[in-house]
Amino acid sequence: MYVRRVIAGVSGSAGSLTALRSAAAMARTENAVLMPVLAWVPPGGDLADRRFPCQELRLSWRNAAEDRLWRAISLGIGGPPDDVAFSPMAVRGEPGAVLTSVATEPGDMLVIGTGRRGLARLLASSVSRYCLAHARCPVIAVPPAELAAHVHGLHGRRLLHRMQPADADLHAADA
Repeated sequence: MYVRRVIAGVSGSAGSLTALRSAAAMARTENAVLMPVLAWVPPGGDLADRRFPCQELRLSWRNAAEDRLWRAISLGIGGPPDDVAFSPMAVRGEPGAVLTSVATEPGDMLVIGTGRRGLARLLASSVSRYCLAHARCPVIAVPPAELAAHVHGLHGRRLLHRMQPADADLHAADA
């Protein structure tokens, strides 16, 4: 199969950064264009924006989305790669719909993170499931790295807020 563009869904989460690294490696191997895509919606959603439209706010939200995209690119692959064609995009819309609408050309490959594991995954909507069900091109779902169980992408928050008993014993021994 000929791969012309590798589209990577980027949100800033640890899983999406892992997917971006995989997409960059695939783009290098296939000599394809790397396209990191960040989907964004206004705070309060599109309904709130339609009720109270404000051009300055729309510009601010778009700029914030582009900043998040570039921070994710920096964290995921160290910035724009020199060895492959590179075309990042910040697109307004729901993530699954945006990714499947961008990845429609012959030779496209969509790379997505599989998201969170366990109970958090059941509580969150699944962009990966949407993409797998609606994409018109091959999709590669990249499982999260082991580090993703502890850190959440750009935010750096620990997902495990409580210390495990073994960790508590180690910290007590250090004191």
